[in-house]
Amino acid sequence: MDWGIQNRLNRLIQKDGKALFLPVDHGYFQGPTRKLEKPGETIKPLIQYADAVMLTRGVLRNCVDPAIEKPVILRVSGGNSVVGDDLSNEGQITSITEILRLNASAVSMSIYVGSKHEHQTLMNFARLVDQCEDYGIPVMAVTAVGRELKKRTARYLGLCSRIAAELGARVVKTYYCEEDFDKVVDGCPVPVVIAGGPKVDTALEVFEFVYDGLQKGAIGVNLGRNVWQHQYPVAMIRAIRGVIHENLTPKEAQQLFDQVKAGKA
Repeated sequence: MDWGIQNRLNRLIQKDGKALFLPVDHGYFQGPTRKLEKPGETIKPLIQYADAVMLTRGVLRNCVDPAIEKPVILRVSGGNSVVGDDLSNEGQITSITEILRLNASAVSMSIYVGSKHEHQTLMNFARLVDQCEDYGIPVMAVTAVGRELKKRTARYLGLCSRIAAELGARVVKTYYCEEDFDKVVDGCPVPVVIAGGPKVDTALEVFEFVYDGLQKGAIGVNLGRNVWQHQYPVAMIRAIRGVIHENLTPKEAQQLFDQVKAGKA
């Protein structure tokens, strides 16, 4: 692996081989979604606990202090919206020049396997890898499913993740699934981070699927709404960080969450 790519990956993936990425890029197709109306205010208390933050160039420029020491994963796909006809109709929206100008440690792009625009998004991704490899920038694939949440099965996620790796992804972001998630990870020859899991009602359930995903081979998470849309976002990210980097069990993470929530930790 080239020195530049390895150096950037080492900033993202910590010495223990694990990672906690905080995505706040949802506005690129959702607009000012709940709790992300003012991204800078949302990020500020959380960023110290994240290993990297994922966002668009507009939010990076306008809402994040340039003195930030955390690595940036720049979202470079878009061109769709929640009110459009098809969420899979994305393209590359940021040039390699801009990626370098903004000092991104990595970039991310969605692929929509099985969608109307599957070929388009896969070709976009392959071209992005070509551009970024020339400059030592790792590319993270986001295995997106649009509105078709029923596709969050191991068979589908394993297919998406393997295709992304075959096309040159250095990291794959994919959804957690309760059944056979280990098969998703085992079939992907590059590191996998968890994008999300089943709909849950409690913080403990989040800690449980993060813990289970790690036991089954994921290196960490790329969780946004389960953190910053929570009533106690700092407690959430600290507890999730505990699961990832301190090997806390879900029960221990819940105890840490309760302590932080109560102002005792």
